[in-house]
Amino acid sequence: MKIKRSERLIDMTQYILDHPRMLTPLTFFVKKYDSAKSSISEDLTILKKTFSDRGLGVLETVAGAAGGVIFTPKIPYETAREMVVELCQRLSEQDRLLPGGYVYLSDLLGEPQLLKQVGQIIASQYAHKKIDAVMTVATKGVPIAQAVSYYLNVPFVIVRRDSKITEGSTVSVNYVSGSSERIEKMELSKRSLKRGAKVLVVDDFMKGGGTVNGMTALIEEFEAELVGITVFAESTFSGRRMIENYTSLLCVKEVDTQTKNITVVPGNYFD
Repeated sequence: MKIKRSERLIDMTQYILDHPRMLTPLTFFVKKYDSAKSSISEDLTILKKTFSDRGLGVLETVAGAAGGVIFTPKIPYETAREMVVELCQRLSEQDRLLPGGYVYLSDLLGEPQLLKQVGQIIASQYAHKKIDAVMTVATKGVPIAQAVSYYLNVPFVIVRRDSKITEGSTVSVNYVSGSSERIEKMELSKRSLKRGAKVLVVDDFMKGGGTVNGMTALIEEFEAELVGITVFAESTFSGRRMIENYTSLLCVKEVDTQTKNITVVPGNYFD
């Protein structure tokens, strides 16, 4: 049954936004709305301009018999920076300081809208790179990885520090904790990654970089390829970090346990 063009545009917009980085043939829309191919093409031209003008992302047309459209979500630089500046203010709240100088993040990483924004920002950085999987370590990095993997339309894999019988056979590596300098172990199911897979590593917080370095070692064990590393927040570190090439959204620059003041600034994502 045919529907009004205004209704069709709304429905098409919702569908495209819900299926990022996925090729959708024009014939799919033709059959779905019982409309002529020329009408669908006109609709897509309108959506393409609207997405671009609103800074929602890029709607590309792929020519050929097997062609269609692919929507790549992107977030404008200024919009991303405004979001991160607001996060800096929230992370600077005094009641976030925990014993030992740690900063409480769990409530932020439990907010659906905030995670959506973080996922968009990180995914935008890798929007035009080939990525097969997003990797993180249990547990606080999981919601971030899930948000990023949604916008990149790829699976996310979870590295664990302890064995789970439900994971089957695993590959494990020993790594040195960057902050405590202790030898620890992490492992990943053999079924999680294929040889040659291109992997993006994300995590919630980085200090010395030991955990992230352990994940890069796991990627090598799988004979996969590291595409990039992005962390939600990092802290200043007096020693030498085990990871050099990475991006961060936030940087905890200073923590004063006496006054309970926390200084947070935008990370090197914007450098």
